[in-house]
Amino acid sequence: MGQFFTKDYTGEPFRLFSPSHLTALGLVLLVNLFLVYWRDKATPEGRRAFRYGLAAVLLVVEFSWHLWNWTTGQWTAQTMLPLHLCSLFVFLSALMLVTKSYAIYEFAYFLGIAGAMQALLTPDAGIYGFPHFRFFQVILSHGSIVTAAVYMTVVEGCRPTWRSLRRVAVWGNVYLIGVGILNALLGSNYLFIAHKPETASLLDVLPPWPWYILYMEGLGAVLFMLLYLPFALRDWRARVTAEQA
Repeated sequence: MGQFFTKDYTGEPFRLFSPSHLTALGLVLLVNLFLVYWRDKATPEGRRAFRYGLAAVLLVVEFSWHLWNWTTGQWTAQTMLPLHLCSLFVFLSALMLVTKSYAIYEFAYFLGIAGAMQALLTPDAGIYGFPHFRFFQVILSHGSIVTAAVYMTVVEGCRPTWRSLRRVAVWGNVYLIGVGILNALLGSNYLFIAHKPETASLLDVLPPWPWYILYMEGLGAVLFMLLYLPFALRDWRARVTAEQA
């Protein structure tokens, strides 16, 4: 148990796509596939229990993460404010689940899933491999962000629209500019727009600063379109069917 929370972890470091990482990704996938199976069987009480339970997981894991950083002397305003997309969507996703807010859902579906999926595939876990607290925290937190948006889509029947896509693109860039200003004031690197992260990430294959930010915008647009594709195809089939009727 001492090694589970220690700052100076001497166990196996995190390795990308190691058996423990792949197992964790598989479990996240299974939870979300379960929602597809469960959606027609879920009672109102079951749905409410799932929403509140997942919201609690998001908040407990996040507050535990802040507490661990505080007690190990690592909490700073330059690194721990909830300004990264995934840190922000921990709180927004919890609020969305409790209130069933469609306004939050639009952003959680595009920004939450896209950001959390990247973090699941290339976690910022540093030296903390399985079974350290940090390993579980990064998987639980980001996996729950994805699951929250998938739940609202699959079980509660929410869906994005073209207007959702436009709103997310506009306000997402407004947020990026605001965080860029805060980075300059704090000397921080929220959203990784001041420089590339020190740990391995998808940004490593992109050009140097500031050009990789433009690539991030382009990659984000592609991911958003891919996320919207199932709904675009459904709408297209519905129009074709209506025209043939």
